[in-house]
Amino acid sequence: MSLPSAILDTPHCGYHWPGGLLQSKHRRFFEGWYYRVSLPERSESFAFMYAIGDPAGGLPTSNGFVQVLGPSDGRCYSLIDNVEGFWGSPRQLAFGHWQKPVQPSYFVNPERFFETVSAGYQATDTLNQGVFADDTTQEIVRWQYQIRPVYTWGRADRSLATMGWLSYLSVFEPGWQILMIHGLAEGWIEWRGERFTFENAPAYSEKNWGGAFPLKWFWVQANGFENHPDAALVAGGGLRGVLWWYDSVAMISFACGGEFYRFMPGEAQVSCSVEPWGHWQIEAVSDRYRIAVTGTVAAEGGIPLLAPTLDGPRFVCRDTLLGCVRVQLSTKSGKVLFDDTTTLGGLETGGAPWDGTWTFTC
Repeated sequence: MSLPSAILDTPHCGYHWPGGLLQSKHRRFFEGWYYRVSLPERSESFAFMYAIGDPAGGLPTSNGFVQVLGPSDGRCYSLIDNVEGFWGSPRQLAFGHWQKPVQPSYFVNPERFFETVSAGYQATDTLNQGVFADDTTQEIVRWQYQIRPVYTWGRADRSLATMGWLSYLSVFEPGWQILMIHGLAEGWIEWRGERFTFENAPAYSEKNWGGAFPLKWFWVQANGFENHPDAALVAGGGLRGVLWWYDSVAMISFACGGEFYRFMPGEAQVSCSVEPWGHWQIEAVSDRYRIAVTGTVAAEGGIPLLAPTLDGPRFVCRDTLLGCVRVQLSTKSGKVLFDDTTTLGGLETGGAPWDGTWTFTC
């Protein structure tokens, strides 16, 4: 079946490998995607994580994985040893990976997916579906839902590259693109003996890619605010490679009521104070606005998750979908534009070393 026409025109939405004419197919490379759907009426969320590493094959790190973080921060995952079953469109957000069978490695009619693929997944800008058995417990996870994008990343009239124009030159490694900061999802998820059905559920998606990995990082994402159902936040920072040195960088982006606010290095001053686990404080000031993001979770909250590394998938980060996130937005003159909280915040820290509170300004 041919791919349906894309709705999202977000920069970097297509599959990046093998890259430009001067880039070798055999260079180290990974690409990963993150889809989330929140269920405010159930006070729970699901996050779906997909990754492919060294797709040229022939290396111990030539593999992929699918991972789901679900209710009560439960985790299911499956490592996929073959890379031959992976496919991705270079022109639009569309990719998939079959474990059983390896073929066909192309988009399958969603109505026939589960009779065609016994283990695998496929996702586009408007669809997320898959099935796999957890590597540890063998329990089956199955899902299918449609997505209606509301906000991409950028102005209403034009999507923007999250990392700016330099993201097209592979100066920063890895690349990061917020694909859809807010959307609405409808469908179902079968998880640990229960079927969750939903409609108009807040949805989010992002991706990263490249040949290198940040030494450490943090991330905050939230939809489903108590009094503002269309509000959406994502903030993150990392110690990343820039050519031959490392640099601590961070950003905040927020959408609400048809308005989009971004606080990026070079356009705003961003200050961060993040503990190894439990507390995230990110603040920024631009020429017009101020924003403060506070994330908290109990010390025992969250669970280790797989992430791509130079050595292949490893449990190098900790996540929760049950964090408390507060966003305060105002004009520089002090007029409050937004002040609301959600208890469905996505919070993450990853990498090393985390010897204490990570504090920096960029």
